[in-house]
Amino acid sequence: MNASNSMTNRSQENSSPEAALLPPVDVFEDASGITLFADLPGVTKEGLNLQLESDSLTIEGEMRLTTPEGMESSHAEVRLPRYRRVFSLSRELDSEQAVAEFRNGVLKLRIPKAQHAQPRKIEISVD
Repeated sequence: MNASNSMTNRSQENSSPEAALLPPVDVFEDASGITLFADLPGVTKEGLNLQLESDSLTIEGEMRLTTPEGMESSHAEVRLPRYRRVFSLSRELDSEQAVAEFRNGVLKLRIPKAQHAQPRKIEISVD
């Protein structure tokens, strides 16, 4: 099974009136589950929101940009420092066992496969 079977990008379904940036994401799959890495530069742990609901994963991040004291903006290109990405998850994944780490603007999310979906070795008896 490849990662495209376990996780499908649904970001184009974002119909929010407020546009959001799509964070770049890498997804790796092995026999025991998937590992997702998302780049969220400028986002702090407090500005990060992960939601797993049945077969859907939503990653949202918001940067907290402030104007330096005593200054006012004369030109601003980063007006909407917000990230959002939505994925459909395979029912083979056990979202209850998901584990997330966030370091230096990089999110690492591990979602194992459900026990019934993992390969298992069958012992053979000899008469």
